[in-house]
Amino acid sequence: MNFVFISPQFPETYWLWCDRLRSCGASVYGIGDTPAEAISPELHRALDEYVHVDSLENYDRVFRAVAYLSWKHGHMDWIESMNEHWLPLDARLRDDFHVTTGASLATIDQWQSKAQMKPLYAAGNVPTARQVRVGSLDDARRAVWEWGGFPAFAKPEYGVGAGGAMRIDNDDQLRDLVGRCSWQGAAPYVLEEFVPASGIAAYDAIIDPWGKPVFENQEEFPPSMSDVARQGLDLSYYCCPGIDPRLRDLGHAAVHAFGIRARFVHLEFFRLAEDREGLGHAGDYVGLEVNCRPTGGYTPDMMNFAHSTDVYRIWAEMVCFGERRLHDAHDNWFAVYASRRDNHTYAHSHREILARWGGSIMMERRVPGVLSDDMGNHMYVARVRTEEEREEFISFVQERAPEGFSEADAAENNDTQEG
Repeated sequence: MNFVFISPQFPETYWLWCDRLRSCGASVYGIGDTPAEAISPELHRALDEYVHVDSLENYDRVFRAVAYLSWKHGHMDWIESMNEHWLPLDARLRDDFHVTTGASLATIDQWQSKAQMKPLYAAGNVPTARQVRVGSLDDARRAVWEWGGFPAFAKPEYGVGAGGAMRIDNDDQLRDLVGRCSWQGAAPYVLEEFVPASGIAAYDAIIDPWGKPVFENQEEFPPSMSDVARQGLDLSYYCCPGIDPRLRDLGHAAVHAFGIRARFVHLEFFRLAEDREGLGHAGDYVGLEVNCRPTGGYTPDMMNFAHSTDVYRIWAEMVCFGERRLHDAHDNWFAVYASRRDNHTYAHSHREILARWGGSIMMERRVPGVLSDDMGNHMYVARVRTEEEREEFISFVQERAPEGFSEADAAENNDTQEG
């Protein structure tokens, strides 16, 4: 099997996808915009060949790179990036090189469009917020009135993470949104009824070629990731040791309705904070969005810590053999992410965090700048058994320094360079 991995150098742990593919017998070829001499030794060892292009946004250059690899090594059987930003690029390459193991460009467009998701959710009987594409001000006002009034929520129809999402609290803000969307070349937006949420739950799964999950995981996020990014809040979230059967059933229904096959998926759901007509009762799940790739950043590693497994290997086995061959360890934990921001002053130093939680910390490092708006500047991931330990870890990492903290103490507590 010949596998082309697009942008295997980012995030830094993505070399593990390539490594596990090779260990399952695949020939793996990387195409990225980082010069070959700058990629990690681990990635070099995981690839049969790496082709550098000056920009992955230049389709002609990437096309030529795939053509070169096909000429040299034969037909490419898979083309994939595991990265939301490059999913249309992957699909266009698959269409052009007649690679049928993944979704077409038309299918990816349907999966990524927040408007086109709605009828697919409906086909799976998954409740979702009512929505309109942003067009005229009168149509937007009419929709908000039908939903019971402000607030409403706006977000780009095509977007990654919380970028560009905003709460709309009054008519002036709605008028501004419609005005911005009317500019020539402006990104299309959708407007949705506001869902009162106590949190966001995610169903993660590796789906085999027949649409069946071979691995499943549940994550818990704050109610609004857009607030985290916009207000510069500290982020914490976690993978659970088990999965709520209600969430699992909705995840299965969405996967079936969307026709997802042979992919890693990340499906997000609101958890209702109160009863809502047409959506459900407090505690019920409401479909938010479908992402046909793994959760971003270091979350695949957190899944490994939570379930004592290797999702990189499970995915590679699905690709190469059509099934999972790695056996379960049946040892499950909370894997907890807690990050800090450089512009905040914290009560506990980096050394104190390691001294208090060192036996539980599985990973700590600086967050790449492109991810830091959402993910913070320095992150810690711990593995713990109980909810009490989970909350204690988050509080210890993110506790702010009291007023009157000395500048020297503040500098020491914010310094993570020794880590």
